[in-house]
Amino acid sequence: MSYKASPPARERRIKRICVRLGLHLMTAQKPDKLVQAHGGYMLRDARTMSIVFGDKDYLFSADLDDVEAYLDALT
Repeated sequence: MSYKASPPARERRIKRICVRLGLHLMTAQKPDKLVQAHGGYMLRDARTMSIVFGDKDYLFSADLDDVEAYLDALT
C-alpha cells in the first residue's frame, strides 16, 4: 500500500475537502463493536452543526469509502 492510500493520509485529504465544503469529518472517540466493524465516521455541517451523513442506522455508520463517495457527489 502506498502512503497516499493509507487510511491516515486518506483521512487528512478528506478533512481538507470537508473544510472547503463547510463540513466537519467526525470520528468515533469510543467506538463500539458495531462502529468498529462497519464505519466510524460522520459528516457534520459546520454552520448548523447538524449531521448530514453517517447516521443512517446508527451513529458513525459511514466508512472512508462512503464519505469519499458522498463528497464526490457534492462536487
